[in-house]
Amino acid sequence: MYKVSTLAEEYKKKLITADDAAAMVKPGYRIHFGLGCGSVVDIDEALAKRADELRDVEIVSTVAIRKEPFKVYQATTSNDQVRFASAHFSAFDRQMCKDGRCWYIPMLFNELPYYWKNNECGVDIAMFQVAPMDKHGNFNLGPQVADMWGVIKAAKKIIVEVNENMPIAHGHQTQLNLYGIDYVVEGSNSPIAELPTKPASEIDRKIAAHVVDKIKSHSTLQLGIGSLPNCIGQMLADSDVRNINAHTEMFVDAYVDLYDAGKLTGNKPVDEGKALYTFAGGTKKLYDFIDNNPICCSAPVNYVNNVNIISSIDNFVSVNSCIQVDLYGQVCSESAGHQQISGTGGQLDFVMGSFLSKGGQSFICTPSTRTLKDGTKESLISPVLTPGAIVTTPRTATNFIVTEYGAANLKGKSTWERAELLINIAHPDFREDLIKAAERNGIWKNTSKCAF
Repeated sequence: MYKVSTLAEEYKKKLITADDAAAMVKPGYRIHFGLGCGSVVDIDEALAKRADELRDVEIVSTVAIRKEPFKVYQATTSNDQVRFASAHFSAFDRQMCKDGRCWYIPMLFNELPYYWKNNECGVDIAMFQVAPMDKHGNFNLGPQVADMWGVIKAAKKIIVEVNENMPIAHGHQTQLNLYGIDYVVEGSNSPIAELPTKPASEIDRKIAAHVVDKIKSHSTLQLGIGSLPNCIGQMLADSDVRNINAHTEMFVDAYVDLYDAGKLTGNKPVDEGKALYTFAGGTKKLYDFIDNNPICCSAPVNYVNNVNIISSIDNFVSVNSCIQVDLYGQVCSESAGHQQISGTGGQLDFVMGSFLSKGGQSFICTPSTRTLKDGTKESLISPVLTPGAIVTTPRTATNFIVTEYGAANLKGKSTWERAELLINIAHPDFREDLIKAAERNGIWKNTSKCAF
């Protein structure tokens, strides 16, 4: 550890420009571009200026929250120059994937720190945004610890890009000292990228009402991203439910609404008094709430998403969304057929952990239908998953499936009971076709039909 008197000198020795950082990327290098709001901006732009020189470079990221696609992607045209990989697909990752430039890294989020450390390919340079150095020589990682320590330990070289707008995140392992960094780039201090959500639809409100109706006081809540989780947060804020706690993979605006309503208390046996999360993404309201707020606690994903930790908290409620459910209860939350849409994330971790919690419940939510380009509708509860669809939550783990037509608890149900429960919450226009498909698949018999 450096003495305070020498910090300024050591900082100056390690200070380089974004162009200097970009110049360190050599052919065959594997680069990590950061996590969440910590995805680099200025170094990305500098590397884009070297587009014609780049050869056989791979850029990896995790849940990158950005205002636009990587500049180096926009500046290059070939995988021979730069190819991309992501451990959790964003809208920009999907764009690059359609262009044949980006691939998904299948993973369980709780294991991801170990993947980086144990991967034979390793990480040649880790580049990520941080808050400015404090008087003790520490750089705050911002609201995204998640798998960053796996990346840091795996990296042969570490370059931080300082952004004065990065929220200061309290929590576990949120600091990286100057001694553990190779170089420092003072960035242009661009505003932290936001993830605004669309207003809740009428269907969102109906689904949310089914979930909120089953949530009781003294529950600990895990929410995903999107209009539905925010709708659930607002409904809980307006309800009689009290003493809601946060233990979540992603910290979103809904928790701020719960805090403002006096509902978010942190009164739980694990990490008492803290709203625990592993990364955050939302609007400026969320980032301002996190900034230097000791109530908010960021922690590594192998702790936050640990099934044993989750299950030790009574009345744990997990709420996630999906893309498709089949009549067996298999849940696809990450692909539309062969097309990668999102990542596995921690859905399975929270589905399993919440069920094992005393009084716990897990809800996977979906509208009953989606509208196709030609205006027709298709059921999102289907006889079987679309070919190529990835099973995110296996039927053995699925608890509640929720649509606007109700909530079906699949735990402990036989295949024909599951089929009937799911058909009952499917869109009425598709129920007869689903019954016929279930009959063909041998999981529906008239003699086995029962009333619930």
